Amino acid sequence: PITPPSEAARHVFTFPAPEELSPPILRLEGASVGYGGPPVLKGLDLRIDQDDRIALLGRNGEGKSTLSKLLAEKLTGSGTVTRAAKLRVGYFAQHQVDELELDETPLQHLQRARPGEAPPRLRARLAGFGLMAEQAETVVTRLSGGQKARLSLLLATLDAPHMLILDEPTNHLDIESREALVDALTAYTGAVVLVSHDMHLLSLVADRLWLVSDGKVTPYDGDLESYRNFLLSSTTKPVREKPAAKPKPRATRDEVIALRSELRKCESRISKLEQMRDKLATKLADTALYDDGRLSELQVWQAKYAEVMDGLDRAEAMWMKAQAALDTAQAE
Repeated sequence: PITPPSEAARHVFTFPAPEELSPPILRLEGASVGYGGPPVLKGLDLRIDQDDRIALLGRNGEGKSTLSKLLAEKLTGSGTVTRAAKLRVGYFAQHQVDELELDETPLQHLQRARPGEAPPRLRARLAGFGLMAEQAETVVTRLSGGQKARLSLLLATLDAPHMLILDEPTNHLDIESREALVDALTAYTGAVVLVSHDMHLLSLVADRLWLVSDGKVTPYDGDLESYRNFLLSSTTKPVREKPAAKPKPRATRDEVIALRSELRKCESRISKLEQMRDKLATKLADTALYDDGRLSELQVWQAKYAEVMDGLDRAEAMWMKAQAALDTAQAE
């Protein structure tokens, strides 16, 4: 079916184009970063140029979000971190959606961020992210999750950043909006660093893969398919080879819809567990918790953190299976 122009406009993203900087725009040499205790990542020797499209791979809890925060200057690390003099960085993480002012409209958010701009210009900015006249005047608490994500992405890119760091940007977006995000990132002239469980997004946007594992960040030599096979093989029990099965009939439309629904449930489960993980990590970063008199309390929080991390591993394995099943169904 043909999508009406008014409906198509709701799915658009328009990232502003930054001026070109001399490479590299960011370099890490012998850098380490953590949350006050032992470093989460160490010995980082990394370079980012403005035309890079980098996907950060790794299991939950290995440090992908920590590296994102270091690159975005949300965390301060040790070692040498060299940034281009005029470097601007845009940073989006899923928790920022929950930090919007619930009783303000998207237009009011922009008026605070750009007090000198006229309302028509601000409305044009909102329309460039699919927030049309009606949504511009709707308080955030009444917006959908996808509309809140669009507003957060707009606020993150207002200054035309040279590097855009996106941590799970598609969690609240529908399928059409995800495709629109791919198109916008493809046209964007800055560097992109992606953390996402959305393999479709990574496959279409990223041209470099970094593996975050065991406190290190290294180039990943394989492709996304080999990485997914690696995750599946290491999170499921080996099974005996079975005789070749007869070809399955083509998946029906209802079956594909059911698989997409299951995938969204997995993504929602991962998102909730990641929010719990982040809250527990913040709690465990409190140095006062490590006083001698609070040992039992510390052990309780550490046990909760370990339980959440175990749940994340299981949830990610379920997501990988659901994504593989959907990919197979759509390829038939």
